[in-house]
Amino acid sequence: MQTLATLLIGFSVFSALLLALTHFRYKNYQGHTLAQAMGIILLLTLSSLQLAHFAYLQNTVDVIHSPYYAVLLFAVAPAFYLFSKPLLQPFSVTSPRQLLHLLPILLAPLLPYTLALPLAFAVGTGYLLWLARSLYALRAQRSRFQLELMLLGGVFVIAIAVLILGLSLPLLTEKWFFSLYASAIGCAFLLTQLVLNVTPQLSTDVSEAAAETYAVSTLNNVNCDAALAELEACMQEEELFRRPDLDLPTLAAHIGLSSHQLSELINTRLGKGFSRYVREFRVEAAEDMLQEEPSASVLSVGMSVGFTSQSTFYEAFRELTGMTPGQFRKIHALSAPQ
Repeated sequence: MQTLATLLIGFSVFSALLLALTHFRYKNYQGHTLAQAMGIILLLTLSSLQLAHFAYLQNTVDVIHSPYYAVLLFAVAPAFYLFSKPLLQPFSVTSPRQLLHLLPILLAPLLPYTLALPLAFAVGTGYLLWLARSLYALRAQRSRFQLELMLLGGVFVIAIAVLILGLSLPLLTEKWFFSLYASAIGCAFLLTQLVLNVTPQLSTDVSEAAAETYAVSTLNNVNCDAALAELEACMQEEELFRRPDLDLPTLAAHIGLSSHQLSELINTRLGKGFSRYVREFRVEAAEDMLQEEPSASVLSVGMSVGFTSQSTFYEAFRELTGMTPGQFRKIHALSAPQ
């Protein structure tokens, strides 16, 4: 068990670094600066916990019984809450009262070790219940995130298992407990990577779905069929998706709707968010270009259909087709008539 825990600790630290450099870039969290900052803090906290577990399991340095470890332990749940809240409840107002979530972190160094661990996991239970309620509120949007929600459900199960571990610590030896705890964190990182591999733009899509869930309908006086037809014309005939700076307000103004109206129209009538809606048009156009212009570079294809970088083009293309642009071109080149 200790060997497996060591491997998963290494994976966790590497995965945290990778997520910080890729997923937590500004473009994935535009308008959600707090979520971006807290997400990075959460990664640092979990990485530090894993390094403390590694040192303890290898009998090098015992950080586990120090106030430093207690601070890290109490920081996980508030950091995850402050990361998730702007995404899952986009209309909630940020207030100074949110600083109260940091209070347990300040008190952690004063607690004895035997009390700090079970109390930290008990506090985590409250945050876990909040997460469950927030995810349940998005149930009307579940058809859009079936696979992603299954994988996130796996992370949720791991979190419950960790809570049970924390509350049953007296029944386990410390070596076994921290081996299992480190392994659970590693498995959570593994599932997170799987989720983001399937849907790199998950944070944007979830935020849009949450905004639609909590918003009051703005379409009461809108001819939805006519608006959809005009929207389709903008994308199919005018090909507005090719504009790299195309955003929700710009497209909404083009068809005479407000941003909230267009967002709700796309969500309720097409079952997807604005970002995914535009990505689908861009990827479809890229598929045509990859087949019709075999000499064009992959980068030039991505830029011509509206993507702003090769990395975002690759992420979107792989998300929607299951392969890279190069693989797509090679497959269709082999199947084309000679």
